[in-house]
Amino acid sequence: MSGSVGESRSSRRRTAAKSPRYDRSITVFSPEGRVFQVDYARNSVKLEGITSVAVRGADSVCVITQRTKAPADPLLDTADPPFMHLFQITERLGMLATGMPADGRALAQQARNEAAGFRYKWGYEMPPKMLAQWLGDRAQVRTQHDGMRPYRVVATVVGIDEEKGTPELFTCDPAGQVLGHKATSVGLEDQEAIEFLEEAMAGNSSLSFQETMEVSISAQH
Repeated sequence: MSGSVGESRSSRRRTAAKSPRYDRSITVFSPEGRVFQVDYARNSVKLEGITSVAVRGADSVCVITQRTKAPADPLLDTADPPFMHLFQITERLGMLATGMPADGRALAQQARNEAAGFRYKWGYEMPPKMLAQWLGDRAQVRTQHDGMRPYRVVATVVGIDEEKGTPELFTCDPAGQVLGHKATSVGLEDQEAIEFLEEAMAGNSSLSFQETMEVSISAQH
């Protein structure tokens, strides 16, 4: 009898975890401690059919993004600017937005405004890490308030730190989590690319400019 009761309770918990009520609000955690809207945003990044790769070398950062799945509408011109995912933020900062193009453009424009304001106020370029953290703060706020949804995009921030003179590479996901990387991949075929990058960079984290480009290109094929 106790076994049946235990199984029944377990079944109810599983049903509750899948209940739509946990999907409807960005401010509600499931019994497992998950925010489903954030999970959906992460997973939907792959729906655009884009795979992006970023590799940090000794004196440079290389980013590559390419469509690895044909669009649903064969008449779309994917070379048109609305489908671009790589944005110049400043002379020393760039952002690769993998996911929904509209969200990527909105985030890039906000990043440009913030970086310009930083330079005007302090007199030097905004460091890549600081921009990534600012983007993370923006994304995290959208996981706390009703009437908002998470950005359906993973932002890859690359650039040269003006003070250190070194290249930097960070990602910011829909939850606002900011991570630094030696190399990374985001999008439809990210796992295959990451496995390649792990092997290619094993014991060699200081790549030359040429090696950085070669590893980045190879990870896409």
